[in-house]
Amino acid sequence: MAGLKAFLGVARAPFLLLPFTLVASGAAAGAYADSVHWGRTILALVGLLALHAAVNAFNEASDMRTGIDLRTRRTPFSGGSGTLPAGRMSPRTAFLFALAVSGVGLAIGLVLLFESGPVLLPILVLGAVFVLSYTDLLARSGVGELAAGLGLGALPVLGTAIVQAGRIEPEAVAAAVPAFFMTFNLLLLNEFPDEKADQEGGRRNLVLLMGRKGAALIYVAAAILTPASIAVAVVAGALPPLCLLGILPSMLLVPPFRWALGDRAGEVPIPALGANVAWNLLTNLTVAAALAFS
Repeated sequence: MAGLKAFLGVARAPFLLLPFTLVASGAAAGAYADSVHWGRTILALVGLLALHAAVNAFNEASDMRTGIDLRTRRTPFSGGSGTLPAGRMSPRTAFLFALAVSGVGLAIGLVLLFESGPVLLPILVLGAVFVLSYTDLLARSGVGELAAGLGLGALPVLGTAIVQAGRIEPEAVAAAVPAFFMTFNLLLLNEFPDEKADQEGGRRNLVLLMGRKGAALIYVAAAILTPASIAVAVVAGALPPLCLLGILPSMLLVPPFRWALGDRAGEVPIPALGANVAWNLLTNLTVAAALAFS
């Protein structure tokens, strides 16, 4: 029988920090525009954690079934958890676990829909589509990065802001845009180490469709658009001036930029992968703190 460590493995527990930062950003945007509802915020966090764990577990079960997990070169940031190849859990158990936590996320979503009104419905529908179809459809159709940027970036920020007051405010949209670009890039850079395994396993992502040079340049463009979107939102009055502090974590992008604009044929250095994650989390948190303080 699979133990707790195995379930945390297929859920990719270290990566579940992202929902905390997204919910913080959305709740702070809602609070800045109107007020914060702590009960709904906690529910949104639990629901997003469940759905993120579900996507990860579905992905682990699928990658074992297609053989990707047996070919990939694991890093601390890519290549799967190694739980299923090590025999600590069966693919069937991982799949059933994914269904179970998806059900938790769905139940919480329905509660929040009842509390917040129909404005939340499109986000819940899109979120459900992304959770259930990402691994076996979207990641094989060339739109996996877009789905990730929306499903684990923009939509959670918007959704968390909506549950505060039942409407979409400009501050929520402004905070959601950089979240989209960062999660898009979070997935994109992590796809480079898995290029060969993904190709043999039938995936179609930007690294395979655009080549390493094209995908690396897309990464750089999305990274530049992140602080640019924050600055534009401040100038437009959609975010308070203090949110310009959210540009500062982009200094962490030096290692990934050095690789993306240099020898792209080589492996992505582990420090560059780590800097990409830190940039994402710190930017969301800085924007959230600036909105809360403002």
